[in-house]
Amino acid sequence: MNPVYEKLERCYKSVRKRTDFVPRVALVLGSGLGDYAEEIQIEKILPYEEIEGFPVSTVPGHKGRFIFGYVGPVPVVIMQGRVHYYEGYAMTDVVLPVRLMKLLGAEILFLTNAAGGVNFDFHPGDFMMITDQISSFVPSPLIGANVEELGERFSDMSQIYDKELQNLLEETAGDLGIALQKGVYIQLTGPNYESPAEVRMCRLLGADAVGMSTACETVAANHCGMKICGISCITNLACGMSDTPLNHKEVQDIADKKAPEFKCLLTEAILRMQEK
Repeated sequence: MNPVYEKLERCYKSVRKRTDFVPRVALVLGSGLGDYAEEIQIEKILPYEEIEGFPVSTVPGHKGRFIFGYVGPVPVVIMQGRVHYYEGYAMTDVVLPVRLMKLLGAEILFLTNAAGGVNFDFHPGDFMMITDQISSFVPSPLIGANVEELGERFSDMSQIYDKELQNLLEETAGDLGIALQKGVYIQLTGPNYESPAEVRMCRLLGADAVGMSTACETVAANHCGMKICGISCITNLACGMSDTPLNHKEVQDIADKKAPEFKCLLTEAILRMQEK
């Protein structure tokens, strides 16, 4: 058996010993949104360290646990803290949680993150619906022997972010009176912030926002047939676009400030996903 899938199966069996909950929507919470998981109807809390072989998040503010429960009638599994490539894990471990949520039953993956704005039309506090992505600067999670149990060798990427879900997010934001930018997300490795020259490169490549997660998770989710949508909270203008040096505390402060509005958008969008 493929060792990547063998490890995934061990994690799946470890989770199933603790809960038989079957989610429909998988939600990955970015910076500032961690406590959203505690506001739903909780059925089970499962810390990552209790799952055999599961990678553990080391980033401050990321609690590192799965929350199983309901947003209204919609069964969800929430990642309260994700794993990043810059933490030193193999890329197959970084995307293991997404693949695991698929095995547990999730059909839709809703990704959120805090990102730096590369587009001069963006401002700190804006929300950006991800319409496409650039993942060329981090290793593909599909490198190595293909995991046939999950998907085919050559994964089509022509429509990574589901068009129906994009329309749903736009309609939801409009109905709630929440401004929603649209754009391309680019993932770099981190953990250092980008240099001004790298930010100019990202803009030349067509990116609107830059971050250190998400795109690799999307590649893995697309490979195993999930429907995907994503929203970035633009917490700062990227390096060189303003006179303010970047630091994690300011990113966290903006994410925290926008969290109530973001949570409202998440809840209403997930409720509407029940029909998709």
